[in-house]
Amino acid sequence: MNGHIPRAEPDPRPPHHRSDPGPGATPEDVVTAVRRADDDAASPPRLTDPLRHPQHAGEGTRARRAWTLLLSTLVVPGSAQLVAGRRATGRAALKVDVVVWAALVLALVSLLLWRTPLIWFLTNSVTSLLLIAVLLGLALGWAFLFFDTLRLIRPGLLAQRTRRAVAAATVALMLVTSGGLAYSAYLLSVTRGAVSDVFGGGLPFRPTDGRYNILLMGTDSGEDRSGRRPDSMTVLSVDADSGRTVTISLPRNLQNAPFPEDSPLAEVYPEGFNCGDECILNALYTDVTNNHAELYPDAADPGAEAMKDAASGVLGIEVQAYAIVEMNGFEQLVDALGGITIDVGGRVPIGGGTDMVTGLPNEIFGYIEPGVQHLDGYHALWYARSREGATDYDRQARQRCVQAAMLKQLNPVNVLARFQDLAESGTQVVETDIPQSQIGSFVDVALKAKEHELVEFAAGPPYYDPSFPTYPDYDRLHEDLARVLEEATDRGARDAEALPRGAAVGPGVAMAVPIPAALPRVPAEELTPNGTCSVP
Repeated sequence: MNGHIPRAEPDPRPPHHRSDPGPGATPEDVVTAVRRADDDAASPPRLTDPLRHPQHAGEGTRARRAWTLLLSTLVVPGSAQLVAGRRATGRAALKVDVVVWAALVLALVSLLLWRTPLIWFLTNSVTSLLLIAVLLGLALGWAFLFFDTLRLIRPGLLAQRTRRAVAAATVALMLVTSGGLAYSAYLLSVTRGAVSDVFGGGLPFRPTDGRYNILLMGTDSGEDRSGRRPDSMTVLSVDADSGRTVTISLPRNLQNAPFPEDSPLAEVYPEGFNCGDECILNALYTDVTNNHAELYPDAADPGAEAMKDAASGVLGIEVQAYAIVEMNGFEQLVDALGGITIDVGGRVPIGGGTDMVTGLPNEIFGYIEPGVQHLDGYHALWYARSREGATDYDRQARQRCVQAAMLKQLNPVNVLARFQDLAESGTQVVETDIPQSQIGSFVDVALKAKEHELVEFAAGPPYYDPSFPTYPDYDRLHEDLARVLEEATDRGARDAEALPRGAAVGPGVAMAVPIPAALPRVPAEELTPNGTCSVP
């Protein structure tokens, strides 16, 4: 506007690349320049980004690109799509990544600080079904991303050897990732089915005096039995804070079992279950099932409820739940566990006893020999139930060994490896009134219990003399058990360790050195070699 004309900048390109012929050009230069300009307008620019346009890259670059995209899909699903130009798919996948990682971090925090909500989420019938659907959706989504990544890699541009390696790696990674998620969904589905089949409904119960007390019953309803009856009875008492556990064996021939005041059986048997020699403890189950089921109108198993009441009265503690293990299915459960290992003290017959119909001796088919033995389900069942040449106390001692061996075998590696078999056998073997909503707190306590040794106790030999089950002193039993349970806490264990030499630490027994409260009252010789055993 002021008369100033801007000076044109010189074209940096060499003359033969210019479309403008420049001053002083000949007519031939003008024609050439026009043709070059037309060619430049008709030709697209050369694309050199190897991530998006591998056709312009070298063989080595294409191979590196393929492995980079494949690894990106493994580590951060969706990142391969994002860098290769499929932004909508990549962004959607990355959003899912963020949500999944946030959920995993939250689960890890819960596992470390408060496991109960996490276990509830995994075992609840509604939330576990939702989680199964999420796992299957993630499996399908990850598989789709691997397929899409393979398309983005464009295997046709790769050398044959690289192409085969990339294809094999893609299949392997899909099996590990999507296959792993799908298998996790399957295991969760098996768990969900087993939990629903075994556990009941209702609200969880709280510990009583700081402890969970569960009655475990082994029932034997063989062909020579009329109906079901408990053949072994053990109360599992677990300190809710520390997980310290006491197993309390109840002799099957225990007489005059009392009942708590709030039990409906307290009116039927105000002096206890004392109708004569027939009224031993394990006969109560059949008696209530056949004659007094109406006393427990809301119970799925009135006989089991009655046994809970009897165990509460006998021990002076509140027994909150029961679990029944059917001995005829016990063999399958042990096999599913992979067998159990026991150090057998004395020779135990397989078979024997007396035929209840003919009164004749049963045949002995073999023996479980002394020493460390790995028992399958068949032999473990006979080891727990064999009566030939044994007292009831021998059998109870062997059954405690079997229980301890099974608990020891239930480690995470073994459970995961045999998960389906254990779940399937468990639904056929175990019945319980423990509510499904209780599983979270019980698993949490069970993990704590793994850190401590089981303390054993019994309402009979070897903790009392052999006449105790026939002429029981329940007041004395309540006192002794209270002392045992007190020591089965963190505080009680510390106090026991701090006792001076010569202090009275057992149930009325003074010893030279501190020992557990559950010290036998009678010598171990009361058990024959048939009943001596341990878990190596």
